[in-house]
Amino acid sequence: QVQLVESGGGLVQAGGSLRLSCVASGSGFSIDDMGWYRQAPGKQRELVAAITNDGSTNYADSVKGRFTISRDNAKNTVYLQMNMLKPVDTAVYYCKVVVLITSALSSYYWGQGTQVTVSS
Repeated sequence: QVQLVESGGGLVQAGGSLRLSCVASGSGFSIDDMGWYRQAPGKQRELVAAITNDGSTNYADSVKGRFTISRDNAKNTVYLQMNMLKPVDTAVYYCKVVVLITSALSSYYWGQGTQVTVSS
């Protein structure tokens, strides 16, 4: 079993920055892809950014150039640096971690979510 603990959310003014962290803990697991998703009120959860085990990244068009995803494999941690925040970025942000069970089987886990609110 893998537990994910997120931190770093909060209230910030438009144009400001926040850094989210997500730490995976447990035993006997190997992490593959890691990512951040967000869900605004009344909307579906959407991908914000993802990073593979070898460091390849993927971003939603709406955050390209403003957000940066990174990971520290030694700490089982994924980060999301968010700059130039806009009110439309307001949402609950969730980390998602893909765990390798075997070479052909994987599972995934979600964090509990952290609220990001951007005021205008």
